[in-house]
Amino acid sequence: MTKLKIGDKAPDFTTMNQNGETVKLKDLKGKKIALYFYPQDDTPTCTNQACNLRDNYEMLLSKGFSVYGISPDGVKDHVKFIKKFDLPFDLLTDENLEIANKYGVWAEKVNFGRRYMGIVRTTFIIEKGIITNIIGKVFSQKHAGQIMK
Repeated sequence: MTKLKIGDKAPDFTTMNQNGETVKLKDLKGKKIALYFYPQDDTPTCTNQACNLRDNYEMLLSKGFSVYGISPDGVKDHVKFIKKFDLPFDLLTDENLEIANKYGVWAEKVNFGRRYMGIVRTTFIIEKGIITNIIGKVFSQKHAGQIMK
């Protein structure tokens, strides 16, 4: 498993957003990016996290952040999730887990003693292609504040 740290070059990727448009990290280099990995659209904790970012989106924009969520869900699921909760930012697909593996967020998890593989909820702040912060302990209902720190 990849273990990225602050100061590392952010692994490049090419994927699609909810509109089927190609998104490449290298094309976003001039932006301050909050790239948040989450397990699944329209689940309770993921919804809380997305809605917290939605409710604080203007504040994040005012501080120069571009927000991108990324999960193993496909375009159709992302479209439904965005419409249902009026999300103002792009959701990116990672159906084959290639990006999750590059960022080291596809890992073994334990829930009530059961071990399984899944997305470890993590946010990477990327500026000029470099990881400037990693939020590994995400609080879904306070996530925008964590990004702003």
